Amino acid sequence: MDGSGGATDAEDWGPFGRPLFDDPSALALSRVGVVDVGSNSVRMVVFDGAARSPAYFFNEKVMAGLGAGLAETGCLSPRGRIRAMAALRRFQGLAEAMGLEPLTAVATAAVREAEDGPEFCEEVLRETGLKLWVIAGEEEARLSAQGVLLGWPGAYGLACDLGGASMELAELRDGVVGRRLSSQLGPQRLRIVKGGKKGLGRFLKQQVGALAESMGPQRDRLFLVGGSWRAIARIDMARRGYPLAALHEYRMSRKAVYRTIEFIEKSDLEELRIRVRLGEGRMELLPLAAQLLKHLVREFKPYDIAVSGYGIREGMLYEQMPQEIRDRDPLIEACRFHEAKDARMPGFGRRLYDFVLPLFSGRGAPDKRLIKAACLLHDVSWRAHPDYRHEVSFEEVTRANFGGMTHQERVFLGVALLHRYKNSRADSPFQDLLDLVEETDLRWAEILGKALRFGAMLTASEDDKMGALRYYPKRKCLELRLAPGTRDLYGEVAEARLNSLAGALGGVEVAVKGR
Repeated sequence: MDGSGGATDAEDWGPFGRPLFDDPSALALSRVGVVDVGSNSVRMVVFDGAARSPAYFFNEKVMAGLGAGLAETGCLSPRGRIRAMAALRRFQGLAEAMGLEPLTAVATAAVREAEDGPEFCEEVLRETGLKLWVIAGEEEARLSAQGVLLGWPGAYGLACDLGGASMELAELRDGVVGRRLSSQLGPQRLRIVKGGKKGLGRFLKQQVGALAESMGPQRDRLFLVGGSWRAIARIDMARRGYPLAALHEYRMSRKAVYRTIEFIEKSDLEELRIRVRLGEGRMELLPLAAQLLKHLVREFKPYDIAVSGYGIREGMLYEQMPQEIRDRDPLIEACRFHEAKDARMPGFGRRLYDFVLPLFSGRGAPDKRLIKAACLLHDVSWRAHPDYRHEVSFEEVTRANFGGMTHQERVFLGVALLHRYKNSRADSPFQDLLDLVEETDLRWAEILGKALRFGAMLTASEDDKMGALRYYPKRKCLELRLAPGTRDLYGEVAEARLNSLAGALGGVEVAVKGR
């Protein structure tokens, strides 16, 4: 996914491409505020940092419940209107205090369908000066799908965004949004379906079947967008005893979904709510969302299900990006941003990548991408106490709000950065997380980390004097060629680190040339 702006850029930056956040078009997106007025919640997000993989400078949600009772009355909830207006006044005031450009604000199903929706928009404009853009259902589907693309460039499958009063579907193929539609299958509306559980089952079978007929076969990945889906994923994690808390990129099989829905049905909902830390409003609607998900999975039969932490708000940011920014790798751009912001020697990550790459010449592009990320992040935790840098590095990368990597890749990077600061992980407090990664991958993560640990010893050298590593697996030899500017840097500690790297490679012979 790495891009370049032409031959000169490629020569200057090698496999990394030009750093995105130095580009004027990216800087224009460096701080963007968006507001999403939904049926359940009203949320403001301010994105900051590398535009392709933004950090969340500010993120606040109010469970206003605008759509509560909409199915029965045709109007917005009076109490919800009061809470939503209070939230919007606050958000507008915060935006002004932050010096943001005018907020981009959209309203979805509840405001779109309520009789008093136009009146509410006028009140918002009058009271706050904030223009609410009421978007159509298919446009909501498109923006939500674009949020998925922010985290999964080139994604393929079906994006499913569940709000309180509606559910949107959008097809993704090769990173492009295709067919899309909107339905009224939000849990707030499902509450009024008559006939009890059997009646709801018949209704959902008919409605979801009609959606499947309209969308056509969708046997790839099902991307779940929305708070109710994330709540179900959290329950799935609790049921399985899953050790990593990050919801973005969390995967479930169809069988796991069925088991979790059965688990919800058999549980005391209040005890379950407290256990997984859900709000009362969210938990009230969750059993209905669970039944809807069961029918979606049965009808569409996706090969797996992935939870997206990105949705309509991120899709609004993606909408403002030129294609050249969209095409960038979100993981690499995020790591570049962190290096520029936090590393002692910004820019050294690219040189370190060139230095360690001969150890991994047989690796494919996906693995080399992780090597790049590790090189860029190798020094961002230097401010931590030396005794805890390995733990801080591991925790930061496994908990970071990075897009574009799986949970297994998160743990792999964490292990590599752990070994950047510590030889052994035998007493690691993260053993339950290490179990997510195959032993062979843990081994090469250790090799990578120890290569970073040794390469960091040469950071005082000039760009063209770093020396070179060469690895000959058949001869079982690791060779270091010292450049004139690095000879004095190769002392006892550096020698010990090189020997540790050789041990991780399988006890290979070490040869040092140029001393």
